[in-house]
Amino acid sequence: MTLFVDDRYRGEHGIGRYAREVLERLHPEATPLELDGSPYAPTDAFRSLPQVGAHDLVYSPGYGALVRAPKQIITVHDLIQLRSPWPGRAKFIAYYGGPVRRVVRKAGVVLTVSETSARDIRAWVRDDNVRVVNAGNGCSAAFTPEGSQAEAPDPYLMYVGNTRHHKNLGVVVRALALTPGVHLRAVIPSPEVPLADALAAEAGVTNRVEWISGVDDEQLAALYRGAVATVMPSTDEGFGLPALESIACGVPVIHWRGCESVAEIVGDKGWALDDATDAPAWAEVFATAASARRRVTLPAGLYDWNRTASIISDELERALGS
Repeated sequence: MTLFVDDRYRGEHGIGRYAREVLERLHPEATPLELDGSPYAPTDAFRSLPQVGAHDLVYSPGYGALVRAPKQIITVHDLIQLRSPWPGRAKFIAYYGGPVRRVVRKAGVVLTVSETSARDIRAWVRDDNVRVVNAGNGCSAAFTPEGSQAEAPDPYLMYVGNTRHHKNLGVVVRALALTPGVHLRAVIPSPEVPLADALAAEAGVTNRVEWISGVDDEQLAALYRGAVATVMPSTDEGFGLPALESIACGVPVIHWRGCESVAEIVGDKGWALDDATDAPAWAEVFATAASARRRVTLPAGLYDWNRTASIISDELERALGS
């Protein structure tokens, strides 16, 4: 039996970092599938896999299903897409309800990254024969309190994410308009900068925001260290990697209390807001963070890539031996 891995997920984003860190640590010897195209393209699920034999196993560090694989174990980080606004949600309902559920039930196991996501997946898959395994998440070595720090003439908040509805970036720019003297540095995908520009212009804060794209881990860590706080206003997350990375760099996090996975990571190492959309309340905390310049410490041993890769490796070895 051969273990194949779909290595198309690597990149400078949450799942991309997860793929990079996990794939290089797997215990079973693995062979890259070397597929072209995107694993998330609708037709990708049905592509042929001539290099995969009838008894082989495929592992994917993301949710891209390959229904022609004899057995595929995937990591479903969250089910946020199934709660996205209409009409975009329709395509995800079809994809998850078809190829993804088929692959998961056939394998009898699915991996995820948090207890919040594990609970959601158990309710979604509706199959007691499927084990949902929380392999957790790690924090890359670059994210430490020690190291270079981005400079800025004024105090700034850090944001890492995108402009999707559940990321709730709008409340940040609206609150920024109510917080004179505070700036925002936001790491977002370059194609989304025009939309982010429009949000900033509508709030009247164009001259106090900086959109940044394409940074590596070292640059991102320096940006975290220079911030007075990281703001993560998400209303829905499977994990919350920016919150973890920020705290690992010693920087507190401002978040909405109702986002369970982020709240679990932050704990008392930041500020929790009771209302996800109350811009004046967020502005008040922004001002507090700018004046406090508080620093925090990440508890040791909770988030470790070696531990995550070991749990995944154990599941792969179990599947290879079955």
